[in-house]
Amino acid sequence: QVHLVESGGGLVQPGGSLRLSCAASGFAFSRHFMTWYRQAPGKEREWVAGITDVGTDTDYGDSVKGRFAISRDNAKNTLYLQMNSLKPEDTAVYYCRVVIMGKIAWGQGTQVTVSS
Repeated sequence: QVHLVESGGGLVQPGGSLRLSCAASGFAFSRHFMTWYRQAPGKEREWVAGITDVGTDTDYGDSVKGRFAISRDNAKNTLYLQMNSLKPEDTAVYYCRVVIMGKIAWGQGTQVTVSS
């Protein structure tokens, strides 16, 4: 069974940094494209970043480009999101996601709050 567990969220001041992790199990992690999404209160879920199976290619949403970095460690079955220069508008629940044979799996999410 596919299992995704996010961690690393918390409260941080504007301009600060956090690194999120997503521990994956139940599928061949190293063979799948992985993505991060986020959902702010009252807003739709928003795509944040994606990374290819071997980590050679990445892409980012316009709102985080230049500040966030997605990466993965296939030996540890773990996906990461390094978030720098955080802004209050980055406040959201962050989710990792994988699509396997057309079926979408989500983690439970981790809360990130950017506030002074």
